[in-house]
Amino acid sequence: GGVFGSLMGTPIINVPQTAVLGLHAIKDKPVAVNGKVEIRPMMYLALTYDHRLLDGREAVTFLVKVKEYIEDPRRMLLG
Repeated sequence: GGVFGSLMGTPIINVPQTAVLGLHAIKDKPVAVNGKVEIRPMMYLALTYDHRLLDGREAVTFLVKVKEYIEDPRRMLLG
């Protein structure tokens, strides 16, 4: 993961895990913001989960929440 400087990868679940979240290194990347290219810190997240146990919609909803909390940590405290 990110502690080792990896930029992207897919974590593997092992029995008895249901899901595992991979957080990767934060790197400055060019991104489009309001029609202009800006350099912003970016990080890949990867969620691997067992579809037999978790619904895809719920897993993606969780991943979106994690993304929102990373982008604005105040949301965790303020709801």
